Amino acid sequence: MAEIIPVVNKDEDRAAFGYSRPESYEELRAVLSSGTVRLPNKLRQVAIYLWQHPTVVALGTVTSLAEQVGVQPSTLVRFAQTFGYSGFSDLQDIFKAYIRSGQRDAKGASPSDGQASAEAATLVDGFVKSSTVSLSRVTERLDLQAFEAMAASLAAAKLVYIVGSKRAFSVSSYVSLALSKLDIRNIMVDNVGSAAFEHMRLATRADAVLAISFTPYNSITPELAASAGQRGVPILSITDSAFSPLVPLSKAYVEVVEEDFSGFKSLAATLSVAMALVLRVAQLRGAGEEDESSSGKSSTAAPRKQGRKNV
Repeated sequence: MAEIIPVVNKDEDRAAFGYSRPESYEELRAVLSSGTVRLPNKLRQVAIYLWQHPTVVALGTVTSLAEQVGVQPSTLVRFAQTFGYSGFSDLQDIFKAYIRSGQRDAKGASPSDGQASAEAATLVDGFVKSSTVSLSRVTERLDLQAFEAMAASLAAAKLVYIVGSKRAFSVSSYVSLALSKLDIRNIMVDNVGSAAFEHMRLATRADAVLAISFTPYNSITPELAASAGQRGVPILSITDSAFSPLVPLSKAYVEVVEEDFSGFKSLAATLSVAMALVLRVAQLRGAGEEDESSSGKSSTAAPRKQGRKNV
């Protein structure tokens, strides 16, 4: 059954929601963030995309934008009509005007904001630049052979144990989530209840440990990795120098150096490398499963024992 999406295109109906047709990009953002508009799921999907990608919206076509948003072109038209525009091109005009004005997506500072706004802009600009520098260094410094060796070991593992604390915690948790989304079995060892060493004790030679740690190096991550490494579990590491305590423990490791700003370091480069590693692991697993499937079809050997699963 086709989705029925209500269309609000009368001034009095929009007034009941507390807004009139937005005449600028800023007014549209204000309406969308006001909490007065309740959009159906598809229109909300459009609103999120328009909010996040004003430049793409200004330069794209209805067909190309609909494909990127994941909706039908008619849904973009309905979205525009909901806010009082005659069609999507009419709505698109305010995005074009916004881009021509040279304004940023962030809210501009008014003259009354004074020194506070200048300081805020400096901080935002500083962290963006530090992230950009960090990202630019990745392709210059990344050891691709070590990266591929790490991916191969992780792809061959029955179960991946992920270890990372403090600044590395956000990276390790995201890696765990990404692996889970790709149906790759993993355990994030977070030491809740001081049970990390008990969890790591269950790792076997058929598994692998992905350890993530940066300077100043904390003790628990290398200690956990060492406890598994002593039993022959492969250790793979993401760290930031050859002086890391993880390096002598690791079968393979990659270095990622993050730029510092105001005493804090970006995670942009580390997350990029980590996500690339996750996807490479998924590629290698997929290729291995295809080869195993092809071999099974052409082989006359006895079938596998019941209960065995590919992971």
